[in-house]
Amino acid sequence: MPVSLTPNAIPAINGGDVDSKPLVQVVDVRPVGGSGGQERHRLLLSDGASSQHAMLATQLNDLVKSGRVRKGSVVQLIDYICSVVQNRKIIVVLNMETIIPDCEIIGNPKMYPETNAAAQKVLPNINTGNVQRFSNDNINGRNPVQNAQNFQSAVQPPPRANAMQNMQSFRPTVQPPYQPPPNYRNRGPVMKNEAPARIIPIAALNPYQGRWAIKARVTAKGDLRRYNNARGDGKVFSFDLLDSDGGEIRVTCFNAVVDRFYDIIEVGKVYLISKGSLKPAQKNFNHLKNEWEIFLEATSTVDVCPEEDASIPQQQFSFRPISDIENAENNSIIDVIGVVVSINPSVPILRKNGMETQRRNLNLKDGSGRTVELTLWGEFCNREGQKVQEMIDSGIFPVLAVKAGKVSDFSGKSIGTISSTQLFINLDVPEACSLRSWFDFGGKDAASLSISREIMSGGSKNEIRKTVSQIKEEGLGRSDKPDWITVKATVSFIKTDTFCYTACPLMIGDRQCNKKVTRAGNTRWLCDRCNQEFEECDYRYLLQVQIQDHTGLTWVTAFQESGEEILGFSAKELFMLKQQDDERFAETVRSKLFYQFLFRLKIKEETYGDEQRVKITVVKADKVNYSSESQYMLDLISKV
Repeated sequence: MPVSLTPNAIPAINGGDVDSKPLVQVVDVRPVGGSGGQERHRLLLSDGASSQHAMLATQLNDLVKSGRVRKGSVVQLIDYICSVVQNRKIIVVLNMETIIPDCEIIGNPKMYPETNAAAQKVLPNINTGNVQRFSNDNINGRNPVQNAQNFQSAVQPPPRANAMQNMQSFRPTVQPPYQPPPNYRNRGPVMKNEAPARIIPIAALNPYQGRWAIKARVTAKGDLRRYNNARGDGKVFSFDLLDSDGGEIRVTCFNAVVDRFYDIIEVGKVYLISKGSLKPAQKNFNHLKNEWEIFLEATSTVDVCPEEDASIPQQQFSFRPISDIENAENNSIIDVIGVVVSINPSVPILRKNGMETQRRNLNLKDGSGRTVELTLWGEFCNREGQKVQEMIDSGIFPVLAVKAGKVSDFSGKSIGTISSTQLFINLDVPEACSLRSWFDFGGKDAASLSISREIMSGGSKNEIRKTVSQIKEEGLGRSDKPDWITVKATVSFIKTDTFCYTACPLMIGDRQCNKKVTRAGNTRWLCDRCNQEFEECDYRYLLQVQIQDHTGLTWVTAFQESGEEILGFSAKELFMLKQQDDERFAETVRSKLFYQFLFRLKIKEETYGDEQRVKITVVKADKVNYSSESQYMLDLISKV
């Protein structure tokens, strides 16, 4: 990538600039001694045309020692001052950032005149033998004025007698009149470029550009969200951009900036955007393939382009076959496309905070020989979900494209919608046309295997039956992916000392926070993740259960839903019972022993400290249906 140093940076700094944060190159680095044996580093900085000596503050020594700053490095000066030391100007660097660690020397820089007015007046042959060696041990603080004073105090004047003697023996020569160094402040483009910002591709954006503009289409717009933290209440929304080169980036607005831009941003329109700041993308919430996010500010501009730009696509996809989702990481964000082969009615779901939402499941099929379950949440159920339901009821199997679906590995692999998900029915793209043709000419009747949960009366369609002893004998859970098995076993013991924990009831997007909360005073609870207090917390199972069959026994962990299936009570109900009547609580737990279940287990090796342990989690606990179990055993006998 071509590198552009800040033009005239060295003359500007010598002229008094301390605000422009220029990009310069380190032409040379040398260690110098300091008082007390502390090492200092002297740099030679260049703007491509001029170079100037600089001294690094002690707090920045690690930049040189770690190799982040070396000969050829391109750096951005953050805090700096030009001070006169030993009759010459030195740039004192108090803070800087490395932009490019290693680069060829740019240009052919020449030393910038270092002599100032004070140096012009000093007689050339004055004996300076008693002047202390240049030292920068006092450049430790952040106050440029104090640092300059510290530098000046390091220089001791020569003895008066020696000075007078040298003055008497001095024979002056004709010198040109003193010309002060040029002042580059407020001199047009050197310090401030008033020219219109040039439109650049999104892929070329970086935080070190002073002026930029991008032309891009809004492909997605998030909901307006309100939050509360230590700094008070606020609001935020984000939208995604796509330009003609295929570059994508997320734009985020906070508080007053939300009021300016929320109403004018519309999905599908093209905008010219400039004067924002770039920060590292938060990959936990941002799935776009860009390491930066744009944060709009009070000076930012967002102008809608009145004419349509056909060079910018309406949307960009990175479709993956359904068979690839089997190996996708949990919570990863993907694009997928498939034919809807079945859909369930929308059902109400009561969240833990008492709010009600909607859920609707459908199944997608493609040519990879696999089907996957897609879960629609909230408004997706009533918009796209209802439209797909009507098409299926009419005998039409639509092609559904999912942009930014979230992978879940709960009892198999499935996909769920999140706030940034987009659904497109019968989209006019080559992948959709190819899938439509495949399905209509044989794909509809082609055999396929579901990678998602399909619970039936006798258990899972793709279940793998094992015994307890086989978990250890076959080394289950020790591969890269978890093992999913079904075990018919009996509950033999339940730990009751820590069977549940206090959990945060607040919602983060479509999911409850569930992080453990602590007391904040006598009547309130505090969640560190949400940074909020509330009067009532939730209670969630963290149940340690011993199960056994005819081959052995093992410990398993049951969380909320599976804990309720085993004990028959919610965690809160059982917690309150324990608080009110400990004997009755103990009797209730004992009554649940020696029940037989079909345990659906997830087995995965995890690291605890420096130790590797196999963790067995109960995904589902179904009481044994003896009719179905008898049929299962008869099928096994017939196969033998």
